[in-house]
Amino acid sequence: MKILIVGHGARESAIAMKLKSDHRITKMYFAKGNATTEMLGQNVYEDSIEGLRDFALKERIDLTIVGPEAPLVAGIVDEFKEHGLKIFGPRQRTAELEGSKAFSKKFMQTHGIKTAKARVFDAYQEAIDYVRTQEFPLVIKASGLAGGKGVVIADDLEEAESTIHSFMIQRVFGDAGIQLVIEEYLRGFETSIIAFSNGKTLFPCVPVKDYKKAGSGDTGPNTGGMGSVAPSPEFTEAHQHDFEQNILQPTLEGLQSYNIHFKGFIFFGLMVTENGTYLLEYNMRLGDPETQVIMALLENNLFDVIMDCLDGNDINLKFRDEKAVCLVMCSGGYPRQIETGFEIRNSEKVTNSQVLFAGATAKGNRILTTGGRVLSLVATGATFEEARAKVYDDARTIHYDYEYYREDIGMF
Repeated sequence: MKILIVGHGARESAIAMKLKSDHRITKMYFAKGNATTEMLGQNVYEDSIEGLRDFALKERIDLTIVGPEAPLVAGIVDEFKEHGLKIFGPRQRTAELEGSKAFSKKFMQTHGIKTAKARVFDAYQEAIDYVRTQEFPLVIKASGLAGGKGVVIADDLEEAESTIHSFMIQRVFGDAGIQLVIEEYLRGFETSIIAFSNGKTLFPCVPVKDYKKAGSGDTGPNTGGMGSVAPSPEFTEAHQHDFEQNILQPTLEGLQSYNIHFKGFIFFGLMVTENGTYLLEYNMRLGDPETQVIMALLENNLFDVIMDCLDGNDINLKFRDEKAVCLVMCSGGYPRQIETGFEIRNSEKVTNSQVLFAGATAKGNRILTTGGRVLSLVATGATFEEARAKVYDDARTIHYDYEYYREDIGMF
């Protein structure tokens, strides 16, 4: 079997590491990949959906797994299926649940899914007039894809007006911010639940806690994720029941009412409050850094799970009775201004954790930084303290110029 994995982050590295020991897989290709994937297979540098399609046809790829959201929203699954190529992920229509926060909010409201009260705005002045009548804080979201950075919690009117102006007028996220969702602020803790879909049923993985803020103590700007732990220590059986009854099941019923029977991943971004569990957002793919800890605990053969889903079979997910911690090491200044091209030293000396490169590439016998989130360190243990000690010990081993990471991942 030949596998193509689309994406270049630590998420794709984690998928590849999970698949690497399967003897049925003869070769893995990665578009565009990173320093980890280059060690596990072959990185290819196709960008476009058409280029990836042609590559998959030429190389007779048996299965394609899509990591990031952009190609899903652009219709890569539709294109591959039209040419008889097996691919795991939602079609373009279904991917709009992530590609348009306005569409997903309407979906939630239509199908009685427990979510924050919100309104959608297409006009700048209407959004400004609305926030002038509201209590703060408020959550302001760019409707389109913004790399996990298009959400601002505005603490006062000045910040709300500035955010609306930067999204809709300055267009800091391009077309992603010309439509906004403005919703009530919910107090509580966030949890991520990712589920496999076989076209008929959703099969949830262990709940994950993701650390989104750049700074220790949950300070600074939102990022794509600075670390994660699983299972989420705060998420109880009662929270799980609330999620299944008021979010998971009505989501499935809503998809079926739209005649949507996709085979891929669905990500539930949750806020757990004193009044129960609420849905903040859908992603239609694996999260990053959630994937890193899920793959560390998953006992099932990943290839078998995906193939069963594609065949419409039910699956029985099993996870190790351990704790997993993922620490993301970044370039200084992330998620804002960063410098790259610095050599990463001593990664080969890491002994306690799995090193999953993301914003890093191999140049000869050196590995250089290429992005904001440079690598993930993942470890498991009987306790969070044990797993946490492993990743931080290894983080102190690795060095590159302007390295940065939070000091409190796994401390809750």
